[in-house]
Amino acid sequence: MSGQSNKGTAVVTGASAGIGAVYADRLAGQGYDLVLVARRADRLEDLAEKLRNAYDRKVSVISADLANDNDLRRVEQAISADDSVTLLVNNAGLGGAQVVATADADVAERMIKVNVVALTRLTRAVLPGLIARNRGAIVNIASVLAYDTSFGGIYSGTKAYVVNFTEALQREVADTQVKVQVVLPGATRTDFWEIAGSDIDSVPQEIVMSADNLVDAALVGLARGEAVTVPGLADPAKLDTFLGARQVFFGSLHANKPAARYAA
Repeated sequence: MSGQSNKGTAVVTGASAGIGAVYADRLAGQGYDLVLVARRADRLEDLAEKLRNAYDRKVSVISADLANDNDLRRVEQAISADDSVTLLVNNAGLGGAQVVATADADVAERMIKVNVVALTRLTRAVLPGLIARNRGAIVNIASVLAYDTSFGGIYSGTKAYVVNFTEALQREVADTQVKVQVVLPGATRTDFWEIAGSDIDSVPQEIVMSADNLVDAALVGLARGEAVTVPGLADPAKLDTFLGARQVFFGSLHANKPAARYAA
């Protein structure tokens, strides 16, 4: 048993394995009840029973494919109606190194539905309640590939959306007690790679992090109020430099007439 006071309910998507399963374990240990969402009902039920026994928390499961419109609406309705929700971890995601010219259009659409549409709709489902209660947090799992298109523009594009969406959301809730965090994992040892058709063992092992270490670092970042958490980044000043340079660059993009180089 955790001995922790109840912190409300944490909703974790993609919870049946990998990063999501670690989040579920850690959050139950911190005193949260859980709503676990994933496609694989058997694995969800096994994890839920394990967490109930280990931490004496309430754990419910919703078996759903977030690329399916009906399933997504069902999850939305369940979590938007639950006033106990204080934390949403948008972890569910699909990967792959597909390039646009040869990608299966249906596979690309499915990735966009899970990585972008579901994340957006589930955030929208819980945000009004969090703001009304003036407490809680939303954690969106992006990727360091949001800043690198070499892995494939479709996946990278979805994660760039997650970063921009989350940064805008942070401004939206700035005057409330609601926290919003974006987490940018690098290569992480989970079955995500196999599902995406890649081999984690082909990646230099000195840059591969365990899911346990990733989640533990991300939770420290959340507790410290970090808006952007990059567990593999040793020097946080580099992130500040990057974000500052980006803001300066943005400020230079506006003018009342085209730049001189575009003169006829």
